[in-house]
Amino acid sequence: MPAFAPFTLTAQRLQLRSLSPADVPALYRMYSDPDAMRYWSSAPWDSMQQAEAYFAAAQAGYENGELLRMGVDVGGELAGIINLYSFNRQNRRCDIGYMLDRAFWGKGYMQEAMATLIDYAFRVLRLHRIEADIDPRNTASAKLLKSLHFVHEGHMRERWIINGEICDTDFFGLLRSDWLAAR
Repeated sequence: MPAFAPFTLTAQRLQLRSLSPADVPALYRMYSDPDAMRYWSSAPWDSMQQAEAYFAAAQAGYENGELLRMGVDVGGELAGIINLYSFNRQNRRCDIGYMLDRAFWGKGYMQEAMATLIDYAFRVLRLHRIEADIDPRNTASAKLLKSLHFVHEGHMRERWIINGEICDTDFFGLLRSDWLAAR
């Protein structure tokens, strides 16, 4: 993908925006929360340096077009993150990952944010397919993906070892044609 210049996408109750250095403390708060990180692909953070490195990776991703990390901004507060990453240019596909601060759970914010970024990915970036890899025990995430027209495409047993725990993976996929037909 070409470089991503800073931009903002507006939804009904939130904005998706490029990250700024002022977001580092909020990133640390989100990713150090054991409840929020329960089904994530790494252990909860234990230092602010991890948040700084995460922000630096976002900046590098914007510059080289390999990562689009958008902040979910609700009323001026960083409520979550959505990542488009692992871009495969030839096949016009990428992976999607997301995290929502626990204070914002259960209010439909991630549904709204994901729909906004997915629409941008298919209409503006002209992607053909978006994939998600989740822990099967994360029923809220599976429900979110299904509500956005993702299809469960597979299950891999004991794929990850995270913080000493062996975990399975469920794979979901969304095609541009399915997304546009549902809109």
